[in-house]
Amino acid sequence: MMKRVLLVALLALAGLTWFEGQSERPGEAGPPAVEQRLPGQAQIDATLRLIERDGAFPHSQDGTTFFNREGRLPQQPRGYYREYTVETPGLSHRGPRRIVTGGKPPEVFYYTADHYDSFRILEDRR
Repeated sequence: MMKRVLLVALLALAGLTWFEGQSERPGEAGPPAVEQRLPGQAQIDATLRLIERDGAFPHSQDGTTFFNREGRLPQQPRGYYREYTVETPGLSHRGPRRIVTGGKPPEVFYYTADHYDSFRILEDRR
């Protein structure tokens, strides 16, 4: 009997946890998440401000075409993506961090901290 009560309690708790993540309207993922700050957020923000102002960029490669050779971003025509360096304090070279934008003007912003091995969306204006 005790095992059954414990099982019912665990199932109820699991159901409540699941229910809290659900939205009242179909197609929505629940309440908006609290904005998460990334490591190096100050440098990310500085690069985003430069992109919004269209420069002046610290590296000659900034603003050049990103070819998506790794295929980790959605397939788009050549020239759709542009890459920008996110400075890493203490490094004497560009480092691995980049923002890749899509569109002209940019309509989507991706961030990679590992030199294109993985991406996360910073902003999607589409």
